[in-house]
Amino acid sequence: MDVLAHHSLTLDYVRGQCYDGASNMQSELGGLKTLIRQENRSAHSVHCFAHQLQLTLVAVSKRCVQVGEHVLLTSNILNVLEAFFKRVDEFQESQKEKLQKALDMGELETGRGLNQELGLIKAGDTRWESHYKSFGNFIINFASIVDVFDSLVENVSTSEEKASASGFLISCQTFETVFLLHWMTNVLGITNDLNVSLQKKEQDIANAMILRLQELNDRFNEVTRDFLNGVSCLNPIDTFYSFDIKKILVMAKLYPDYFDEFNMRVLENQLVNYIIDVCDIDKRFSNLGGLGKLSRKLVETKKHLSNPLVFLLVKFALLLPIVTASVERAFSAMKYIKNDLRNQMDDELLDGCIVPYVEKRVFKNISNECIIKTFQGMKHRRVHL
Repeated sequence: MDVLAHHSLTLDYVRGQCYDGASNMQSELGGLKTLIRQENRSAHSVHCFAHQLQLTLVAVSKRCVQVGEHVLLTSNILNVLEAFFKRVDEFQESQKEKLQKALDMGELETGRGLNQELGLIKAGDTRWESHYKSFGNFIINFASIVDVFDSLVENVSTSEEKASASGFLISCQTFETVFLLHWMTNVLGITNDLNVSLQKKEQDIANAMILRLQELNDRFNEVTRDFLNGVSCLNPIDTFYSFDIKKILVMAKLYPDYFDEFNMRVLENQLVNYIIDVCDIDKRFSNLGGLGKLSRKLVETKKHLSNPLVFLLVKFALLLPIVTASVERAFSAMKYIKNDLRNQMDDELLDGCIVPYVEKRVFKNISNECIIKTFQGMKHRRVHL
């Protein structure tokens, strides 16, 4: 609230909240989202949908012992491979040899962007899509991985290392391991489509809803589903193909301070006239690429004046943090910025480092000369950059 007050804003204007998954943020009893909702019931909180998906998959997978053992095995094998630069070099050399052999035999085509080198990707519990990439690359590089472990069994100096390498070599070549690699890759390939959709802009929310799995409904609560349905129905993609008055009215009920019983009736009438106008009559609204363009077109054509409640819902849809992957990435970026060597930095320096890191697309347009000039002008310096 102090931050809002510093920028001359109040809690009354908040229409969306977005935090990480920590209990002090998400708790239904004393979490920050709950405390703010007590002050403003229109300040709905949305946790990163892609992150919720990943947490669900992690929780479910831990109930299957075989899957847990498989994840641990592949993780340990990758750790052994990456423990020394020499092993990584051997792995890359094996890749090149097999690639060249396949090219010589005509099994692969050559061309720009083809046959690129694939690295070893480690899986992480909070980024479940990394398991999909990790298993996929493990399958592609399986022969090279076996080559490296064959070399380790022959060349390691101690009996303990030889036994460890031999154990991993035998385990990764069993039928069960190979079967689980392919099976998990196929299963995660399905959920990966949903994961990618959940991290895209609002025009992909309708597709994300189609990809929704019934087993995930416990984490995607009713309020969240109502928001997603409402936003997808307001979306102008494919000439308002997903438009559904009933679902939009359900979304409107989530803002009781703006949509009382009288305004709900007015909104329903506006929606009937609005969809006929923008879909069948006014061709300026055809082929719009998202809610942002829809809102601008409503203002340009003055239709926001004749449909004020519809326009209000469009604004709420734009304000609500439907896609929160960028916030999750900001939290992830902190481990690169505030590392063990720089863990004593103050808030000002942290802000100065993390903002350019997160907003790369903005800062890459700023020239080095401009940065040097600004830095030099901050205070008198004996040496000019």
